[in-house]
Amino acid sequence: MITGCSTGLGRALAEAVAASGQQVLATARNPETLEDLRDRYPSTLATCMLDVCDPDDCHNAVHAALARYGGVDVLVNNAGTGHFGAVEEVTEAELQAQLAVNLIAPWRLTRMVLPLMRAQGFGDIVMVSSTAGRMACPGLGAYSAAKYALEGMVETLSLELSGSGVHAMAVEPGMFQTEWGTSLTESTDHIPAYAGVVSPMLAGVRALKSLPVANPPELFAAELMRLIDSDERPIRMPIGTDAWTTLLDAAQRDYTALLNARQVPVPVPAPV
Repeated sequence: MITGCSTGLGRALAEAVAASGQQVLATARNPETLEDLRDRYPSTLATCMLDVCDPDDCHNAVHAALARYGGVDVLVNNAGTGHFGAVEEVTEAELQAQLAVNLIAPWRLTRMVLPLMRAQGFGDIVMVSSTAGRMACPGLGAYSAAKYALEGMVETLSLELSGSGVHAMAVEPGMFQTEWGTSLTESTDHIPAYAGVVSPMLAGVRALKSLPVANPPELFAAELMRLIDSDERPIRMPIGTDAWTTLLDAAQRDYTALLNARQVPVPVPAPV
């Protein structure tokens, strides 16, 4: 069961799963966007309307998966949205909207499928996080706050599910050729003091889909399917040719600053 399949990573994953011969329930707020996939894979792909912020929709989607397939082996919480604005510019309503989609909705769906998975003794819950879930960027404070919290949930859940046969994992895509950057909502009350910092970031994010270094969504789908089909169950997994380098650089930058402040020698990382 995959949320947010109308475009981008969710659509690529739904198609890859269906093409492999496995059964998939592809969900979207507008399921008509999935009709071509359903027509192409009539025996392996079913669709369902799902607004992840609507508890009734969530219940109905899980019930549809249970009625059609008898359970859910893999839940991929992929549906998400981004908002751009400096922390001081983001209103409480805008922050709540980010948390509703990127944190509360996957938490809700996870709670709904966990009883099914625990009863059958196996299952995978995959949260589509982001490199922004471990590395902040100017103007993406609300989005990063939600993704940081989502990763905290995954780490907690993985400990709580120990020995149950059910696994929780956060995947952290880097730059991908999707509509995410162009579909960002944006705070309207701009504060001039932040323009020099956030404006270049916004321009880069808006152009993300066309960047030559951005990864194709098919790479995400292939890597996630490989993980699910293997015995690997990392709590976190960066995905994308840029993701590992980005996160390693961010971690070294943070700890280098900390160690320098304490006048402690910086350890040389082992080769990866």
